[in-house]
Amino acid sequence: MTTSYDASGVHPVLGVDAGTTTLREADHLVRALASTLALPPGTVACTHLIRTDARRGTAVSLELPDHASAANAWRHLTESEPPPGHREAAAHAAAEHTARRSGRAVLFPGAEHLTGTIPLSDLLELTAIDRVTVVGATSGELPAPTTPVHTQNHVRPEWRDGELVLALVPAVGNTLAPFEVPNPTPCCADHP
Repeated sequence: MTTSYDASGVHPVLGVDAGTTTLREADHLVRALASTLALPPGTVACTHLIRTDARRGTAVSLELPDHASAANAWRHLTESEPPPGHREAAAHAAAEHTARRSGRAVLFPGAEHLTGTIPLSDLLELTAIDRVTVVGATSGELPAPTTPVHTQNHVRPEWRDGELVLALVPAVGNTLAPFEVPNPTPCCADHP
C-alpha cells in the first residue's frame, strides 16, 4: 500500500494503491480503510482506474477534511514499503482527485441519505453531489425535482470538470436510477 500526500492543500488528499484490480475490490478497500483509519465525517473517498505499463487495476484517493486526520492516516498507510509501480498509481489517483478531473466517489458527505427511493431534490440537497446528468437526455433537459430516484443503495458519482456528477438513466414509471448498478454482469464489469 502506498500513498501520496501534500499537506499544503486546503483539503489534504492521499492516494492509496493496495494492488486491487477491480472496482468492486476498490470499493471494499475504501470500506476497510474507512473502518481501519476511522475516517472522519466529510471524507471523500474515490476509486480510480489505473492503466500504465507498470500497473493495471484500481487505486483509491482519500480527501480528508483536516490535516490532523490526513497526518494520522498517512502515518498508518506508510508503515510498509509499497511494491514497485504502486507509488505512481497512488500519486496519480491523488492528483486526479485533487484536480477534480476523475474519481468515482464511494464515500462522500451525505451518502448515508442515499438508500431506497428518494426524490431527486433530496439527492442534490442532502449530499455533496453537485449535479446529475441523464444518459440519453437532450442537452439541458433536466428531470423535475420530485422525480423518484431508485438508489439501489449504490450511488457512485464521479468528478468531472471540478464537480461531483451522478449519471442517471431513465427507469420504469418515469423514475431514474444510477447508471452504475451494484452487481454488474461479469461479462461487462471491471475490464482491466
